[in-house]
Amino acid sequence: MSAAIMRTRTLEELRGSGDEAYFAKALQRFRALRDGDDASLRDFLSGDAPLFVARAPGRLDVMGGIADYSGSLVLQLPLECATTAMLQPRREPTLEVISSRARTTNRFVMSLDELLSDALRAPEQLAAWFSSRASDRWAAYVIGVTRACLARLGDPRDALAHGGFRLLIESRVPEGKGVSSSAALEVACLSVIAARYGVTLSGEELATAAQWAENHIAGAPCGIMDQMTSACGEHDRLLRLRCQPGTVEGHVKVPEGYRFYGIDSGIRHAVTGADYGTVRTAAFMGYRIIADLAGLPVAMDGARVRVDDAQWHGYLANITPSELVERFESKLPETMRGDEFLDRFGGITDVVTRVSAERVYPVRVATVHPVRENARVTRFAELLGQLRAGDDATAREMGALMYESHESYGACGLGSVGTDRLVELVRETDASRELFGAKITGGGSGGTVAVLGTERAEPVVREIAARYANESGREAEVFARSGPGAAELGVLVVPALDAK
Repeated sequence: MSAAIMRTRTLEELRGSGDEAYFAKALQRFRALRDGDDASLRDFLSGDAPLFVARAPGRLDVMGGIADYSGSLVLQLPLECATTAMLQPRREPTLEVISSRARTTNRFVMSLDELLSDALRAPEQLAAWFSSRASDRWAAYVIGVTRACLARLGDPRDALAHGGFRLLIESRVPEGKGVSSSAALEVACLSVIAARYGVTLSGEELATAAQWAENHIAGAPCGIMDQMTSACGEHDRLLRLRCQPGTVEGHVKVPEGYRFYGIDSGIRHAVTGADYGTVRTAAFMGYRIIADLAGLPVAMDGARVRVDDAQWHGYLANITPSELVERFESKLPETMRGDEFLDRFGGITDVVTRVSAERVYPVRVATVHPVRENARVTRFAELLGQLRAGDDATAREMGALMYESHESYGACGLGSVGTDRLVELVRETDASRELFGAKITGGGSGGTVAVLGTERAEPVVREIAARYANESGREAEVFARSGPGAAELGVLVVPALDAK
């Protein structure tokens, strides 16, 4: 299944549609900023120049999580909270970006000449440039997708003839809560930047370019599911995504009478954290060891290895749980130091992480997790297709799979006291209150817990969040609504707002 090409839309086309309200909020905010007290925002965008507007949501990881980088099936829900990007072209070859979030405003300026210079030509050069500028690192996500967009012009320096842009970003996706604020930022910005330069992208291409920017410019080793959900997700439907590397298999409607909720633990999640990177690297170490045990041909490619793998195509998720148990699991080391691994196996196939010689890696659990998670998600998806209103037995079986996934995260070392407590509170809730299961989401180590319940269970979810907040002293935000993905809405193009 393929997502549609990102479309551009006009105000006239939107009138009377269900999508009008999403863009209306952005335009109202645009006018409010221009009439506000903050001169830097008031004068940043003009009312008599073309305006490109896009919106990209955060996501709730219902099932799959960190198994995405191992090729698993995942099920993801786009959330109502979103990041909005508003762009105006300018003749000068300058990129000006303002990010406004709550009471914080950040500004970044860069010339196209500098971005396209020989000094920053290679991705690692641009990544190092941002790494050396702590106050500007947030802009790496924006400039990263800009670089990815301009690469699709044929000769990136053709952009100099087009000129630059002014870009205003406003985000309602909470940071550090495991609902993928970074993917929403990348996808919203890339949508308007591509429209500005006339670059045509499908939803999948949008997501892939955004992931590239996060991996190679921002330096975060995320999988593909966050960007795919933000770009290709659909309102009130679970994105069914096969991460090999990123194939949209469908959009599954949330069954009538049921809903997926998110509860923030208040413990900051970051995909760049050492725990996530360690577990990811350990999983690729496990795959490399399995390739050796299976006698697959291996060749060195610089610091990486290439495996000729016609059986599993390079993905742990394609190994069945029974095959893992019968052939490999007992032969995988529980832990392994990086230097020992490198001496014996040379390297891993992952292109965004490296084995550190001094670090000890949890190889066995990190390898087992995606194999069994893929089986759990596959069964969860089957049950989801069978679920009907009032079918609590099926919902409980789905909930049990969520609890198993949560426990597996913990075994990998990616749990947290807060997320464990939230899952415990859901488990302890009386069955008559219509909650069936819960699990930690995304990269783990804090962040948000996903909960399966009925539509009537929202007050119970909020009670649990309030109880947790009272116990922990942390704010526990509830995510209870879905919203459209970027490709579902498209990009609004307004020739001149003050003329409307």
